[in-house]
Amino acid sequence: MPETSILAAGALALSLNLYAILGGADFGGGIWTLLARGPRAALQRDTIARVLAPVWEANHVWLVLAIVILFTGFPAAYAALGTALHVPLTLLLFGIVLRGTAFVFRAYGGPGGRPERSWDQLFAVASSITPLVIGMLVGAMTEGRLQTGGSDRHSLVQVWTTPFCWLVGLFAQSLFAFLAAVYLTVEADTAALADDFRRRALIAGLCVAGLALAVFWTSNAAVRSGLTRTSWALPLHIATGVSASGAFVLLYRRAFRWARAAAAAQVSLIVWGWVFAQYPFLIRPDLTVQDTAAPPATLRLLVMLLTIGAVVLFPALGYLFSVFDALRTRTQGSR
Repeated sequence: MPETSILAAGALALSLNLYAILGGADFGGGIWTLLARGPRAALQRDTIARVLAPVWEANHVWLVLAIVILFTGFPAAYAALGTALHVPLTLLLFGIVLRGTAFVFRAYGGPGGRPERSWDQLFAVASSITPLVIGMLVGAMTEGRLQTGGSDRHSLVQVWTTPFCWLVGLFAQSLFAFLAAVYLTVEADTAALADDFRRRALIAGLCVAGLALAVFWTSNAAVRSGLTRTSWALPLHIATGVSASGAFVLLYRRAFRWARAAAAAQVSLIVWGWVFAQYPFLIRPDLTVQDTAAPPATLRLLVMLLTIGAVVLFPALGYLFSVFDALRTRTQGSR
């Protein structure tokens, strides 16, 4: 049987992957709410709200799962992150709470009223800032400047506000915006509205490509080596390029359902590319999976509970999404 710490780390990576393709699209929807323009701007915002309403809470289960796995399976890494990166983690928490609060309360402001517009704006701003913070956290964990035992407040601010961290934050923003726009092409009720989101997806996709190059060139030698000099690097980069190119071609041809699958595959491959490049570290430069792992007995129990939970969780979420997809299809068919 593979080492339990590797299994737990794999479950952590999978939960982050699922949060990126589901929760990330929710954040992207908020970004497009902020950037809604043109004669159908109100319809764009209404579509985003309609699509997010049934699932945005369920999508956060993957973030909660990732936190539980990190806390239980890798307590030393959890403690180091909570200490060294407490400022961006607090900002992340505020962003998630504010966007959720705003999204709920906008429903009680009355259609077109001033309270609704205010909650809309708060939801959009919080949704736009939070992915930036997520990316900066990932950048700080990756870049290798994080001194997990230090207490210098100045250095603890600098470590997650480097140019590399800012670029990773912008990359996360553009990636979530791209994913949301592609998803929304499927959810749009009219061809004109689908074309609005299609154009936004193409623009965001170009931003993703440009920022990916910028992130690579500003990374240090250790990160670049992990991304290019391992046995898995070339196949994974080829697969990512094929998925990204396929998403563009499918968007251009208006094959939106296939484009959605290609975009989700692209994001998943990017997440796993980071995971493989980071391994064996959880936090560079000195906290590895093995060094921060909980005792074997704890890890075995964690893996067992995750396996049992997956048997319940995945079918339940699959059923949830199928129900809302059927309702959406029926609603679109009646229009």
